[in-house]
Amino acid sequence: MAYYDGFVIPVPRARRQEFIDHALHVDRMIIDSGATRVVETIGLNIRPGKTTDFLQAVAAEEGEDIAFSWIEWPDKATRDAAHKAMEGNAEMMAMPMPFDGKRMIFGGFEELVRHGEDGPYFQGFLIPVPEARREDYRKLAEDSWDMFARHGANSVVETFGTDVPHGKQTDMYRAVKAEPGEGIVFSWMTWPSHEVAKAAQEAMEAEMEVPEDLPFNAQRMIWAGFEPVVDLKA
Repeated sequence: MAYYDGFVIPVPRARRQEFIDHALHVDRMIIDSGATRVVETIGLNIRPGKTTDFLQAVAAEEGEDIAFSWIEWPDKATRDAAHKAMEGNAEMMAMPMPFDGKRMIFGGFEELVRHGEDGPYFQGFLIPVPEARREDYRKLAEDSWDMFARHGANSVVETFGTDVPHGKQTDMYRAVKAEPGEGIVFSWMTWPSHEVAKAAQEAMEAEMEVPEDLPFNAQRMIWAGFEPVVDLKA
């Protein structure tokens, strides 16, 4: 089963091209280490939320954009072996990062649901889901795909955290104000364009009845639109 490393990164707007160049270099090494795909996306007009948002998630500073990125591995064993090997890669470890790595948040995730082929516009999500309701969430995500596809979505991938560390300054739990017993869903959906995604959201809000017993707290979910800047495949 596919396994993923997911990242949310504060990137200085003035260093966007440096970030892309750095990612291209490092991501090629990651592909050579056994990854099947690496995708880097940067947020489009991310705005503050009432309770949680991507800006708070990484304590973003003035002039910083948000990168939402992931590495796809064929399985967790390949990922774990690659991590161990990369720790000893002097070239990779010595490369200066064009962002504040101390505020980057990340984790390892198992695949729950996957449908379709990617479109050019991405929506990224972080969602707090009780560990005890992981299967309820998976079933909801699976059952919802037909509706999203009918309204124009190209693809969806939903993953659940199994190796998400707690950080000193930022982490994925703090990003969604996770409560005891909650895990993290890292997911993304793609669309032909922002306009199609926006129209679909409005149409679905008008026709959809929200279940009374959602298996997650929607008020603490964070999401935003992103454009891909790096997409490497093995």
